[in-house]
Amino acid sequence: MNFENINKALKDFGNYVVQQSRTNLTKGNHNASKELYNSITYTLDEEEKGFIINFLMEEYGAYQDQGVKGVKSNYIVNKKSPFSYKRSSNLIGLEKKTGVFSKFARRVGLQPRDKKGRYGSYETMGYILANSIKNKGIKASMFFTKPFEAAFKRLPQELVNDFILDIEKGIILGTKK
Repeated sequence: MNFENINKALKDFGNYVVQQSRTNLTKGNHNASKELYNSITYTLDEEEKGFIINFLMEEYGAYQDQGVKGVKSNYIVNKKSPFSYKRSSNLIGLEKKTGVFSKFARRVGLQPRDKKGRYGSYETMGYILANSIKNKGIKASMFFTKPFEAAFKRLPQELVNDFILDIEKGIILGTKK
């Protein structure tokens, strides 16, 4: 049987989640390099037993969305986050990844100053940022979770309606033979 209405409903679901996630990134000022923004996509596969929808993004998108608990302190919104600098092997070597933060500091023009007012290097700023993030954590933005949950709440009734349309269409086409 052809399930084109269900397929369309799931594509609409995927498009909505991607579009709203990208909008939330931009509105929340979490879109400095556009890498994460451009990486948010989805795939929809039809299999014998049903449909599979996968949402894809850069790995650090999960950290931005769910937040990361810091070593010394934590944001309240991160209480349910599965990520922690204390536990996660992906996040332990943050100081070694200062190049990413150095590039960010250069892009936004962030430089440290010493007591005499002289500017420090972007590499130093990268280390300062990495160390601060490790200690404090990353505040959850829920840029992906909120649109996903909102769309998911509407999805069951839409799928039921579309399934009925597909069945009726199949019955009508079956009687025309």
